[in-house]
Amino acid sequence: MKWFNSSKKRLVLAGFVTAVILAGGRRAKGDFVFGEPVNLGPPINTSSWEWTLVISPDNLQMYVNSDRSGGRGYFDIWRSTRENPDDPWSPFINLQEINSSYNESFPCFSADGLTLYYSDWYTWNTAGDRPGGVGNHDLWMRKRLSTDDPWDMPVNMGATVNSSSAEVAPIVSKDGQILIFTSNRSGGHGDYDLWMSTRPDAESDWGAPSNLGPTVNSSAYDGETWLSPDGLTLFFGSSRPGGFGSYDLWLTTRQSRDAGWSQPVNLGPAINTSSGEGAPFFSPDMKTFYFTSDRPGGIGGWDMYEVPVVLILDFNGDGMIEIGDLLVLIESWGQDNSMADIGPAPWSDGIVDAADLEILMSYWGKEVIDPTLVAHWPLDETEGMFAADSAGDNDAFVIGGTEWQPNGGQIDGALLLDGVSGYAITDAVLNPADGPFSIFAWVKGGAPGQVVVSQQSVANWLAADAEGNLMTELKCTGRSAGFLFSETVITDGQWHHIGFVWYGTSRALYVDDILVDEDIQANLQGSDSGLYIGTGKTMEPGTYWSGLIDDVRIYNRVVRP
Repeated sequence: MKWFNSSKKRLVLAGFVTAVILAGGRRAKGDFVFGEPVNLGPPINTSSWEWTLVISPDNLQMYVNSDRSGGRGYFDIWRSTRENPDDPWSPFINLQEINSSYNESFPCFSADGLTLYYSDWYTWNTAGDRPGGVGNHDLWMRKRLSTDDPWDMPVNMGATVNSSSAEVAPIVSKDGQILIFTSNRSGGHGDYDLWMSTRPDAESDWGAPSNLGPTVNSSAYDGETWLSPDGLTLFFGSSRPGGFGSYDLWLTTRQSRDAGWSQPVNLGPAINTSSGEGAPFFSPDMKTFYFTSDRPGGIGGWDMYEVPVVLILDFNGDGMIEIGDLLVLIESWGQDNSMADIGPAPWSDGIVDAADLEILMSYWGKEVIDPTLVAHWPLDETEGMFAADSAGDNDAFVIGGTEWQPNGGQIDGALLLDGVSGYAITDAVLNPADGPFSIFAWVKGGAPGQVVVSQQSVANWLAADAEGNLMTELKCTGRSAGFLFSETVITDGQWHHIGFVWYGTSRALYVDDILVDEDIQANLQGSDSGLYIGTGKTMEPGTYWSGLIDDVRIYNRVVRP
């Protein structure tokens, strides 16, 4: 069944490129992907700076922090509204009841939308400090009785949270028990650090702040944040070394609220650029990620960008949301299985339960184009010298003793190879050293020593060993590293679904969706060479496949059959 000519209902997710791999052991893979960043354009962006964007919990009010003309101070908070979540945003108005001749920056809301937290700071503060503060720059809050009522007068968050130094960029957890902010107070590890204060409930006073520690904080600036609803994943901006530009977006996770934070992970080149990116924020429905950037092509100094967020629901990689995915979820019921723990979307909550089932069933029966499927050769052609890549631009050139079998495949057609000179060649698809990936194919026939997929001059990815069992030559770079052999025959003349999965720290072989061997590996040898389908890495006699190959798929994520 070809995805590009199916009449079934399709969930099209094309164009999404970056899998988010969360550190700290909470997920073995990213369970969502980011799409292409898009400039939000006017009226959200102007020729001035737009530094922070937040959306109220009811998804009906957008607040932008900007120094655009018409404000009361250097940086003000502006608001746009809409009647329904699907309506366009109205023109922005200056919040006269909140803004002053001082700075109002980095707004964030409580979960009920009735408390607004913000700071009176900006890097180039020309207005001085707001009267009534504790130190250099402080955190403030305002309350209102309902979302239709005006905001009360500003209240300083007090000397427990604020200090004689600067406190900026607050973010409060959904349950109101965690406050994270940025400060240059004493006891830190660098320029500005991330600090956290907690309280037993949303009505109690905040406790003394603690530094997030040297694992998260660096000697550089570590700044504005966004905290996931469960309080276990933190996105933040930083000018630390190791990024792509002057200021990048990073994330860190923790196993529980009592656990320490993991080593921060850079969000990668699809989000970060050689310019600056900051001020992370997720929409209340978790479907859109926002950030600010001074990258080329914007309207002003810093512009706001949005990125679609897409769940990975096709657990078994067969292109459909159906019984195979449901079985994965059922087998994981009550467990902390990162594969099936998708709810509340897009954050796992540490257990596979009704929340995950509800999300999966909402997509039931839909055909998906998985954004992590980087190459897919259905091999359903009826003639010609090219095998189309339905997932990308890596069409394979078919050479030698080959014959199309339009009705002879396990899934529609297949390619028959003569075991002497027939094979297909493609450009490079991915580098095995870059991170987790998976490759699967259907095969029938073959003989011991023959190869299904290889990387030119480097390694045989999927092959039969001297006894006809599935093996792979993908291995780490050390001298002691060896191939991975299974004890499961794939050359018995029957159809077999074979696969290799690289988890980032371990490798595994699958036959007919059953794990047949695995081991621990520190890394994989890297290469940007192209691929052969149906012959070995050096095209030696005896390595050409004699039989059928069908539906070859490569993912840049972990796929568990």
